[in-house]
Amino acid sequence: MEQTIFVVDDDAAIRDSLRMMLETAGFAVRDFVSAQSFLVDSGLQGGCLIVDFRMPGMGGLELQEELVRRKASIPVIVMTGHADVPLAVRAMRAGAIDFVEKPFDQERMLQSVSDALAAGERAQSRAAEAKEARDLLSLLTPREREILDQLVKGHANKVVAHQLGISPRTVEIHRASIMEKLHARNLSNVVRTALAASWEVN
Repeated sequence: MEQTIFVVDDDAAIRDSLRMMLETAGFAVRDFVSAQSFLVDSGLQGGCLIVDFRMPGMGGLELQEELVRRKASIPVIVMTGHADVPLAVRAMRAGAIDFVEKPFDQERMLQSVSDALAAGERAQSRAAEAKEARDLLSLLTPREREILDQLVKGHANKVVAHQLGISPRTVEIHRASIMEKLHARNLSNVVRTALAASWEVN
């Protein structure tokens, strides 16, 4: 599957160099002269983003922070000069996948892109699983949600019954309904769905 790599750099020579390298490696490339033009025209979805740390107006870190604010889940690679390495580390703490020093080594950049794409696929898979889990949990009645919360804590049916002031038989009936609605074969499936629904996914 062809992945689009976005390149944002105010230096035309860098953009051209990256485009040639990435297209030769089989990627589709879209490049932008500024962070603002990327935000307007990119659609904010693709394989990954390679962005220069220092640019007129909005720099790489500011763009990354804006993407987080917009909940755009695109992996970010920051290009930086040697003097900016401490700030690049800050960018990674803010969620960047990697930073690559300029002038960059071709193999190093391609490895970074490969890592970013893999991270993006994992994030998309996680986001899809979280949404599916939330959709399934929305099918539960309020009482079933109460029982589910107790089951996730590891409580046995008798304990759940005592906690909620209902009979163990009623708990069993609700538990069977919960498993059916969540398409769960066993309790571990139920717990995984409950945990997946609580994942925070940007």
